[in-house]
Amino acid sequence: MEITEKILKEVFHRLLNTEPKQETLKKLQIVIDGMMEKFQDTFELDTVQRQNTFRAIICSMFVHGWGMGMHPYNNNDKNLDERNIEVRVSKDILIPMENIKAIRYVKKDDQGRVKKVLFEPDQNERIRGQIDNLLEKISKEKWGEK
Repeated sequence: MEITEKILKEVFHRLLNTEPKQETLKKLQIVIDGMMEKFQDTFELDTVQRQNTFRAIICSMFVHGWGMGMHPYNNNDKNLDERNIEVRVSKDILIPMENIKAIRYVKKDDQGRVKKVLFEPDQNERIRGQIDNLLEKISKEKWGEK
């Protein structure tokens, strides 16, 4: 049994006092391990203890949500227009947080699928760039530097 599966089972027991199905554990384990891979470079997860602590935090978040009814068996199967809701998830959508923060515009088709996404750097990065440009302009004017 892998560490993620062990942590998930323990969190389900402690928080919800339930025994999750093995197929549920396997599906959640894939998502959590995928998140661990994607966040490896974002956070300082250089030791096994830090990795397992972060893994336990993610597992707790999933199980809390599960206990509050946010799971596949407690969702509507139709939207407000009475059209069937179809959700497809791929581990490829787990992208670094910087990329998510850079999303400024999303264009979807008539079925709600993403067709086009516009990414821009975050506001702080944009402001730093503007300040650098201003300082460069001032230095050129004041000291004749190029």
